[in-house]
Amino acid sequence: MRTKIKTILTGDGVDYKVNVKGWVRSFRNNQFIALNDGSCMGNIQVVIDLATDEEVTRNITNGASISVDGTVVASQGRGQRVEIKAETIKILGTCDSESYPLQLKNKPSLEFLREKAHLRFRTNTFGAVFRVRHALAYAVHKFFNDRGFVYVHTPIITASDAEGAGEMFRVTTLPFDNPPRTESGSINYKEDFFGKSTNLTVSGQLEAELAAMNFSEVYTFGPTFRAENSNTARHLAEFWMIEPEVAFNDINDNMDLAEDFIRYLIEHAMAHNREDIEFLAQRLADEEKQKPQNERSEMGLIEKLEFVINNKFERITYTDAINILQSSTPYKKKKFQYEVKWGADLQSEHERYLVEKHFKKPVIVTDYPEGIKSFYMRMNDDGKTVAAMDILAPGIGEIVGGSQREERLDKLTERMEAMNIPADELSWYLDTRRFGTVPHSGFGLGFERMVLFVTGMTNIRDVIPFPRTPKNAEF
Repeated sequence: MRTKIKTILTGDGVDYKVNVKGWVRSFRNNQFIALNDGSCMGNIQVVIDLATDEEVTRNITNGASISVDGTVVASQGRGQRVEIKAETIKILGTCDSESYPLQLKNKPSLEFLREKAHLRFRTNTFGAVFRVRHALAYAVHKFFNDRGFVYVHTPIITASDAEGAGEMFRVTTLPFDNPPRTESGSINYKEDFFGKSTNLTVSGQLEAELAAMNFSEVYTFGPTFRAENSNTARHLAEFWMIEPEVAFNDINDNMDLAEDFIRYLIEHAMAHNREDIEFLAQRLADEEKQKPQNERSEMGLIEKLEFVINNKFERITYTDAINILQSSTPYKKKKFQYEVKWGADLQSEHERYLVEKHFKKPVIVTDYPEGIKSFYMRMNDDGKTVAAMDILAPGIGEIVGGSQREERLDKLTERMEAMNIPADELSWYLDTRRFGTVPHSGFGLGFERMVLFVTGMTNIRDVIPFPRTPKNAEF
């Protein structure tokens, strides 16, 4: 029966028989194998007899997979507590060392590994990243389950645009070369599979609101899609979103929930993936040393995560944020790239200034101008702002966006009309305001953005196994 390498390395026993299986990370002096099975960051050293069959040793190359039967013994060398004294070795899969891309002598770049996404799981960096991703995904479900939330699977194919941005992927079975058309010449979607124009979803929020009107507390966690033609380090065409919706919660309750949620996720990863995070922290520190002094981050990865855990989030209005930015030294010296004025959306450089320079703690900004926020956000009494909230974190800027939803039917229909959103297409959404409406709130957390923050990676394509970006849909 196979024993995981993590079990051996974290145990305290010796002198017992095991079978381990994994991939060879290195083979030294025809005697010492570094073996890894993905269960943890560490390798187990396997010591083989120098008289081992040459046919076997010839195939023990970097990347090959092997099965080892042997005895766990106290290590005679430095750097490890135990090792395995091999008795039999079986080659499970050979590896052509000449063409294998992950050679120890040539450390591959992250850009190169994106092109080899089917193999990058085997590197220490991506092994750590995706173990942390797994831990965070588990923590999402545990957080909400322990608080009595109901997990709702919302549709991936939808006829609505929850964000109103229009950047959606079309879903159709109509022939591209000769689609059916109406008398006016437009495409006749009545003959399509669903009988109407449909797209891949950008959010499960609207459907989650429906469920919250019965269960009170629900959340979604699923794939979402945006056809934004952006090749930046912060954008993906396919990504995962976490979206809780809570009946009877106002904007303050919503901020409390989001703050608790972020803190819980980070604490879970720090407690259960400390080895991975410490490795990624050292990797980031080494990377920072290569930068000019004025471009280096002020905080290391672990320091940044503890910074969020240990500080109560500052809460300010959008108007306060604009005033702070306009009074800042970067603004007066024209160091900001983007304009700072009331009515304009905050950019990443503004958000990071508020967090890292001014308050030196995570910040929640509320009460944004209605013109830069979605139709479903509740209008404040001033008639100019909505009950929106964005959580800003060090090193990344916005990490959560949410709001108290507009529960008043007349106000919601007025807003939809002003934004040219057809009420007849969202009659089912408006029904929740007709039949037993209640105040309710929710937020969205981009899962990859959270993984990016916790791992310290700098490109969002490196925290999802197979990134989907413009002109790239490999694997």
